[in-house]
Amino acid sequence: MMSRADLWSKRLASAATQRRAEGGWRQRPTLDEADPLIDFAGNDYLGLAGDPRLAEAQAEGAKRFGAGARASHLVTGHHAVHERLEQRLAELTGRPRALLFSTGYMANLGVLQTLCDRHTRVFQDRLNHASLLDGARLAQAPSRRFHHRDLADLERLLERTPQDAPALVVSDGVFSMDGDTADIAGLADTCQRQGAWLMIDDAHGLGVLGEHGDGCVGRAHDQRQVTILVGTLGKALGSAGAFVAGDAALIDHLVQFARPYIYTTAQPPGVAAATLTALDILEQEPERRDRLHRHIADFRREAARLGLPLTDSTTPIQPVVLGDSARVMRWAERLARAGFRVGAIRPPTVPRGQARLRITLSAAHDATALDALLGALDACRREDAS
Repeated sequence: MMSRADLWSKRLASAATQRRAEGGWRQRPTLDEADPLIDFAGNDYLGLAGDPRLAEAQAEGAKRFGAGARASHLVTGHHAVHERLEQRLAELTGRPRALLFSTGYMANLGVLQTLCDRHTRVFQDRLNHASLLDGARLAQAPSRRFHHRDLADLERLLERTPQDAPALVVSDGVFSMDGDTADIAGLADTCQRQGAWLMIDDAHGLGVLGEHGDGCVGRAHDQRQVTILVGTLGKALGSAGAFVAGDAALIDHLVQFARPYIYTTAQPPGVAAATLTALDILEQEPERRDRLHRHIADFRREAARLGLPLTDSTTPIQPVVLGDSARVMRWAERLARAGFRVGAIRPPTVPRGQARLRITLSAAHDATALDALLGALDACRREDAS
């Protein structure tokens, strides 16, 4: 008879064998300062992660406040620099209040676990991020997924919901694997007609979209339209962490009841100081966003000329959908040999038959790098066709 310890070993081995057979086994690249590849895989959309001004602000913050926050926000971990950052994020997004979380995943889990229960009805876009799906599961809330960006499908689902059940509609702002954007105005109108709250995770829009870099929601849609706004700090802003923005009642409720907020050590103060510097740069250097959007337009124009299979994206996320996981890995390896790191995205992250290269553009790139990447992609296409 197999022992319990052997049962665990068998379970792990079986899962590993299945993942390898499906072509989905993941590897962690280990980077150092001498990394030879040009990064077209990360989310550093404004090129701020390597900006020395952020590094200097983080070091100075650590000298003043210490390397770590020492405790949760509700004990002794909430420093004046955290308070200033929350105020600046509220101002950027046009909300009365903002609340810091350690990661975007924790922010989404915190909101959904706190607001929802088995009596709540949650409606999610089919392509939402895993953290949003997991948050609803954690809350044990009945959850329905509407067709991607399909407002008519959402409306039908809402109309069938009992009127005495609180309803929450949840969507990414920019969809991380496809790069397209939610119809924020359409979602807001639908929710207002149906009496539902709307939650938008604008992780990939903040800093990139909007007149002020305030994202695809930001100041264009107030809290009556988008009740709950989530943003992350580790993408376009180049630091780490996340926040939830909304009215005072929402933020107070999260402070009192959000377990991922209450029971987690606060973000290191130096990271908050670096993020404040990033917000200064976002405000003072709009040319970074301008350069990024020129790169997007140039890349899409040339990729279309080459016949590369792009999605309908006008954001820095530019997937090349190849369909087959083995083909995706071949292209990624060829691109690495040519000097480029790109994301090789396979199921279960995307649906079967939708494996892709996830190419991300940054203001830190220059025209020479973009031209060279496009040339390498064309070489992959021609080699496959031969």
